[in-house]
Amino acid sequence: MKQISLIVFFITFTQISLAQELLKFDKFNDFEKAIIKNDANVYVINFWATWCAPCVKELPYFEKLHQENKDVKVILVSLDSKKDIEKKLIPFIQKKKITAQVVSLSDNNYNSWLDRIDKDWSGSIPATFIFSAGQKQFAEHDFESFAELNEFINTFTNQKK
Repeated sequence: MKQISLIVFFITFTQISLAQELLKFDKFNDFEKAIIKNDANVYVINFWATWCAPCVKELPYFEKLHQENKDVKVILVSLDSKKDIEKKLIPFIQKKKITAQVVSLSDNNYNSWLDRIDKDWSGSIPATFIFSAGQKQFAEHDFESFAELNEFINTFTNQKK
């Protein structure tokens, strides 16, 4: 009986711990103030959702980037609806063992903020936004491999030098 209680406690603690690490934003303005920084760090922001097959397919590439390239800050911005955070998003993050920063952005008034990321963004996902010290680069497509994502990142970082 003690083992079952311990297992239930561990599972509950893990879920609570992850839920505390997941940053949640209802409004883009709050997200922008907290995440979009104009400093010397290179930020790689991937907009995705659990229901988007191409997004899910490329997530391992971003996770690998996060684990292997400490020169960039990878942020995975989930556009899943607010009602799906607890039942879909958090279990998905746990199942896939995602260690990169995951952020929930549930502002579905897309027309008010898409062009603040990139003026040509149609709103389709996956989409990736890289920025650092006033420079930025945007891709509105999925990456077919880690090598393709890495090349995209390297192109940006080489332009910064």
